[in-house]
Order: sequence, then C-alpha cells, then structure tokens
Amino acid sequence: MTTKPLTASTGPAARHGSRFHFSWEIAWMSLPALVVVLALFIYPFIYGFDLSLHTDVLGRGALSLTNYTDFFNDSSQVDTIRMTFEVALPVTLFTVLVSLPMAYAMRRGIRFERLITGLLILPITLGTVMVSQSMLLYFGRQGWFNQALQAVGLIHDPLRLVHNWIGVEIALFIQGFPFVFLMILGYMSGINPDLEKASRMLGAGRWRTFRQVIFPMALPGIAIAFCLNFVANFSVFPSAVLVGEPNALTRVLSIAAYRAAFEQNNPPFGTAIALIMGVIEFAVVALVLVMRGRLARGATLGSGKGA
Repeated sequence: MTTKPLTASTGPAARHGSRFHFSWEIAWMSLPALVVVLALFIYPFIYGFDLSLHTDVLGRGALSLTNYTDFFNDSSQVDTIRMTFEVALPVTLFTVLVSLPMAYAMRRGIRFERLITGLLILPITLGTVMVSQSMLLYFGRQGWFNQALQAVGLIHDPLRLVHNWIGVEIALFIQGFPFVFLMILGYMSGINPDLEKASRMLGAGRWRTFRQVIFPMALPGIAIAFCLNFVANFSVFPSAVLVGEPNALTRVLSIAAYRAAFEQNNPPFGTAIALIMGVIEFAVVALVLVMRGRLARGATLGSGKGA
C-alpha cells in the first residue's frame, strides 16, 4: 500500500488557505461599516488636514504650512503643549496607580460589590459639565467641603480647590477613575486564579506574585486603560474652562484651537492646532504600546529565569 505524497495543493498552506479569496458576501456586509468610517472619520480628517494647509478663512488659496510654522514660532502657543501635558499626564498616572491595587483587591469579588460598582459608574452618567458644576458648589470657597473643614477647625481660610490646576485634576480624576478601574478590574478578573495559587505554592510572596504573574498578564489592559484615559484628559475642554484657569495654567491645546477657530475667526489655524494635538496623542499612545511590549517581554523572561 503506497502513501500519496503531499503536494502543494494538499499541504498545510493549501488546507489553511495560502491566498486571499475575495468574497462578495463579506464585501457587502462590510459596506455599511466602511461607509460610516469614511463619513465620520476619514473624510473629516482629510477635510481638516486640507483646511489646515490654507491661510484663507474659507480654506481657499495656495497650499502652505503657514499655520503650522506660525504655531511653532509663537512661544505662547507652543507653551500650551507643556500645559496640556501638565494637566493630562499626572492625573492619568495617578488614576492608573489608584486603580491597580483596588482592582487587585476586588478581582475575586467582595461584599457589596454591586453597590460599589454602581457608585463608581455614577460619575460617568453625570457628564463632564454636571461634575464640574457640582465641584463649584462643593469645593468652592464657600462650598460644603471648606465649610466642613472650617467647622472642625482644620483650616482657618478656605482652600482654593477650583478655578486652578487642582480643580481640573480633581474633575478629570472623578470622570476617569470609574472607566480606568472597571477596565483594569475586567482584565485582572479574567486571569486564571490557578496561576496565582501555583506561584504561591512555589514559594513566591504576594508582591512577587503580583509583579511576575498578575502584572504582566494584566499589562495589556493597563496600557489600553492608560492610553484611553490619557487621550480623554489630553483633549480636555469643559473642565479646563469651568473649574480651571483657561487664561493661565489650564490653557490647553483644545482651548487654543477653539479660540483660534471661533473667537479669532481663523478655522484653518484652529484645525492645525487640533491636528497637532492629535499627532501628539498618537505619538504617546504608540510609545506606551511599545513600552508595554518590552515590559511584558522583560517580565516573562525574568520570571522564566527565576528572578
């Protein structure tokens, strides 16, 4: 009995499909999604980029990089990049660092978990404007918080917690913490508990187990939560205006873009600022994802060597 040798048509490549086969069914099913992406993302981006390359208010005239060179030649405009990082980066790091131990403690469930989860989701449902307005009433100089501290004798003069950098940080934390916490909690809850038990049986303590088992496996979720929260904080607008100092420490890029487009009646320049903001956000996200890959690889190699 002879065995028929494998040929190119019967080998693994052929069985799994070595060439792409076009399917009209898949194309038609994907068409609505493609139309939505083109209408809501691709076309607005192309239109905005084209608008930023003109100096005329209506987006006419010859193409040039004048708007971009004007931005980087203006020290006050360039300084908004630093201000935006000073607003977005600290609160993003703080939110992730606070969420990590809480998610680690709650990954296997605790009492009143549904109540706690409901309270955490509440700030998301209120919206940015409602949270900022509530902060003005609660953290203002005559708000409940200052009155309570003065009543118990902890302070004599009211604390200035709004209309400054601190107010924006508090607002962003209230809005971003539920989202970051729930995302990290979801990743940690999906980690097999047997891996943690095996680590303990091999003599690893709680901190070593977290560092070499839990953290590397939750790192993709942590990185994504950081990126999404950073992008939201970097593009902050309502909180920077309502509870910040839009003319000083919280004059972020979104405020600069809004004022250029609508107060100075220069939409091309405002669009250029918005695109610069988008490029910076993309660069930070790309950097975080690269660092995530290296940290995960380093943690895996370290655990394999018995570090």
